Order: sequence, then C-alpha cells, then structure tokens
Amino acid sequence: MKNQKTPIIIAVVVVLLLLLAIPTCSSYNGMVTKSEEADQAWGEVQNQYQRRFDLIPNLVATVKGYAAHEQNTLQGVTNARVGMPSDSAMMAAYNEAMASRSTDPANAHYAQAQQELQRQMSIYVNAVHEAYPDLKASKNFEDLQYELSGTENRVEKARHDYTEAVKDYNLKVKRFPGSIVASLFGFDAKPQFEAEQQAQSAPKVEF
Repeated sequence: MKNQKTPIIIAVVVVLLLLLAIPTCSSYNGMVTKSEEADQAWGEVQNQYQRRFDLIPNLVATVKGYAAHEQNTLQGVTNARVGMPSDSAMMAAYNEAMASRSTDPANAHYAQAQQELQRQMSIYVNAVHEAYPDLKASKNFEDLQYELSGTENRVEKARHDYTEAVKDYNLKVKRFPGSIVASLFGFDAKPQFEAEQQAQSAPKVEF
C-alpha cells in the first residue's frame, strides 16, 4: 500500500512545483523585459543629450561667423549694433555637462549639468535674437535653429519615456508576488529621473 501511494505523492509534488514554477518564470521574464525597456529608454535620453552636444558648437560657430560678417559690413558706422553676445556661460555649461557625462541616471551631478546647459542655451539664443534680429535670414541658421528646437523636444520626450519605463519596471518589482521573485533574483528598483520644474519645457529657440 505504501509503495502504491509513493508515485501519487511524487506526482502531486511535481504538479505543485510546476504550479509554482510557471508564475515564477513568467514574473522573472517580465522583470527582465521591463528592465531592458528602462535601460533602452535611458539610452535614448543619452542619444538626445549627445545630439545637443553636437549641435551647440555649430550654433556658436554660426553666430560668430555672422558676427564677423556684420562687423566687417558695418565697419566705420557709428551706430553699429551691439557686439557679439557672450557665449562663455553657455560654453562653460557645455564643458561641465561633457565632463560629467554618465551612464547612470541616478547621477545627480550629470542631471544638474544638463539642466544648466539647457538653461544657458535658452539665454544664449535669446541674446542672439536681440543682438542680431536679421540672422534669421541665414539659411544655415534657420536649419540649425530647427535642429535645436527639435532636439529639445526629443530630449523632453526621451525623459518622459524613461520615466514611464522605470515606473512600469518598479511596479513589477515592488508589487506582490513579484516582490518575492525580485528579492530572490536580485531585481532592485531603478532610480527615477528627476528634472527641475523649469526643465520640463524645452527652451524657446524661435527667431
């Protein structure tokens, strides 16, 4: 009799293990997927930051080139326009953001440097607008202004997508019974990107 019950007990144990294993595997795979989606979203934020890095030197070079042209054109005219807006603050912010580059979204210094760069760029383009209102007639500047505006919109969207991806992942990690699986396999909550309130809107670069 005892030998007859043994296969039944084994079968019950196997069924129970399978019932536990299936949701565990599903939860584990779901966490892996959400984690990858969050990492990919942060990578897109990085891509848009790099796009901004690449465009800013072109902005400064274009404005400087126009300033030199204007200076030659208006040489000897006593009522010439104001001089070239200082780009030192923006370039200082640019260099700081470059120096603090990080692949860690929890790096507060990097986030602050990016926000300061965004702020200084807004100040700079507004100063250029006041100093050289005719610069908008330049095709090169028009194209650059369009790229800058698009970049800031892309940065904002990439940050939003990252925030949503991290929220989805963290919910999966913290909710029961996923929290048990997360604890067993070492899934930790990811840091949320926190931008200053004024950084939520792209700076105006319209001329």
